[in-house]
Amino acid sequence: MKTVLITGCSSGYGLETARHFHAQGWHVVATMRTPRAELLPRSERLRVLPLDVTKPESIAAALEAAGPIDVLVNNAGLGLFGAFEATPMATVREIFETNTFGMMAMTQAVLPQFRLRRSGLVINVTSTVTLAPMPLVAAYTASKTAIEGFTESLAFELEPFGVRVKLVEPGYGPGTRFTANGAERMQGLIPEAYAPLAQSIFATLGNPSAVTTEADVAEAVWQAANDASARLRYPAGADAMALSAQA
Repeated sequence: MKTVLITGCSSGYGLETARHFHAQGWHVVATMRTPRAELLPRSERLRVLPLDVTKPESIAAALEAAGPIDVLVNNAGLGLFGAFEATPMATVREIFETNTFGMMAMTQAVLPQFRLRRSGLVINVTSTVTLAPMPLVAAYTASKTAIEGFTESLAFELEPFGVRVKLVEPGYGPGTRFTANGAERMQGLIPEAYAPLAQSIFATLGNPSAVTTEADVAEAVWQAANDASARLRYPAGADAMALSAQA
């Protein structure tokens, strides 16, 4: 029976992915900055551990407590919507610390056990903004695009050791806490000059032709975890699949 460790399980994609893998019979290590065991089923196959991917000591403690794992799902991430002109560089760095450097740090921390065992899989959750750029998410897009390039290169680097790396690319998920989780961070990031552009984007997002659900992402991660092929990318959601087909 395999073990998966998933980051960012307090809500949204991570929470649903943890539930899905548990329902499929896997051992699940669900991590979040502030553990809330009540979010997930009580089971001897499921553990909830504290983890802040921006802190090396937290990563080390979580992996020691988790023990050997077969799959790492790097899902933890922060959202950001706003004009880049108005975005403090401290905020940009905060986004990169979690979305980019935190994901890299988690990957680096599990590689020794994977390499020695000559097996293991890292799944990095990014976004379809890397396929279809849009305005007012420049810093967020940059943080996710960096992971796309990182993953592409790392897949070749780890192939000789039997370790695989894959990407899951969700589309627009209005059911997640993307906006709520970043509300304080986004205050003041839409100056008056950018208001008409922001309003047009909000209008489009308010009436999408297709969206991505938490279940879509959980299924895509599950597919990636069980696909032994060299396939790298797995779009998640009807909108993501449409964008991927056009790319």
